[in-house]
Amino acid sequence: MKKTATRLADGRELIYYDASDDVVRDALDQRPLDPVATAAEIRHDRLLGDSVAIASHRQGRTYHPPADECPLCPSRDGRRSEIPAADYDVAVFENRFPSLAGEHGRCEVVCFTSDHDASFADLTEGQAALVLEAWTDRTAELSQLPGVQQVFCFENRGAEIGVTLGHPHGQIYAYPFVTPRTERMLASLAAHRAATGRNLFDDVLADELADGRRIVLEGEHWVAFVPYAAHWPYEVHLYPKRRVPDLLALDDAARTEFPQIYLEVLRRFDRIFAGWDGGGGAARDGGGGAARDGGGGAAGAAPTPYISAWHQAPVRAADRSRFALHLELFTIRRTSGKLKFLAGSESGMNVFINDVPPEAAADRLREVASE
Repeated sequence: MKKTATRLADGRELIYYDASDDVVRDALDQRPLDPVATAAEIRHDRLLGDSVAIASHRQGRTYHPPADECPLCPSRDGRRSEIPAADYDVAVFENRFPSLAGEHGRCEVVCFTSDHDASFADLTEGQAALVLEAWTDRTAELSQLPGVQQVFCFENRGAEIGVTLGHPHGQIYAYPFVTPRTERMLASLAAHRAATGRNLFDDVLADELADGRRIVLEGEHWVAFVPYAAHWPYEVHLYPKRRVPDLLALDDAARTEFPQIYLEVLRRFDRIFAGWDGGGGAARDGGGGAARDGGGGAAGAAPTPYISAWHQAPVRAADRSRFALHLELFTIRRTSGKLKFLAGSESGMNVFINDVPPEAAADRLREVASE
């Protein structure tokens, strides 16, 4: 991998990650950009203990531009984008409309490929491995920034999720605090250790492997499963079998196998609703029924919207080795043509109600395995 760092016209950092060592990245950003002005601040919710980012400047961010004006495509034919080069493998740059900035953290955009019409699932294993290297490198770099407490690599995919740019990309947030979700994991981890003397992450993984009903895919170094108490209709957790705290700690064997496992899981996500009834109640959305449409009516359905999120140990945790790096992937679609909305119980009280039994979801994800 070759890493080349440069600056955009407004001073933001841009980094190219190339598979070939002989690539030269010398294209300059010639856009007449003003310096980025942000109004990000962090406010503390005294009742819940949460931190909330207030970022009013994001109201002006780019919103569903046509493909020929995509800011994440390479610059071509006089059309200048956030990527000055005419082509690229993987590119990472500081977000022009960050939720976190300055002393309040940092936000970056990760462009997985220069192909506007692709998705992560379309990448080759080599391309996916390069993205993994970029995630790892950015985790290392961002962890060194003063005040950063947690590094979060993630991908939002699909208009239903709220994505405003169709180009295949993800983001990285460097938080100046430990996120509420991670705080809850750490509390559960500590309580389990106090009660049993064992590691909770290890026990969860061992229990899933022993049960077997919710295992979606297992390799030599990784295992993907639907969790016992899945919050979302189709939710998969991907763990390395050897517990490590973050992406930097993965060994070469795990890095080599990751693209194989992850790409297969993503491709299954794109197939889980194909051929299923789009309006009925029994299409695997509630009771594991077998209602197919018989004619493949949903086979041409839009790609599955999802969120893919890496969970890494907080940068300055007391004993980071007890945390288990893992990826959580889920979709808000519960069956063809129907979304899982976070309504009263979920949004008001944070109590999820899942219409799809985790065992039925795992069955379906095994059914759509690649030939």
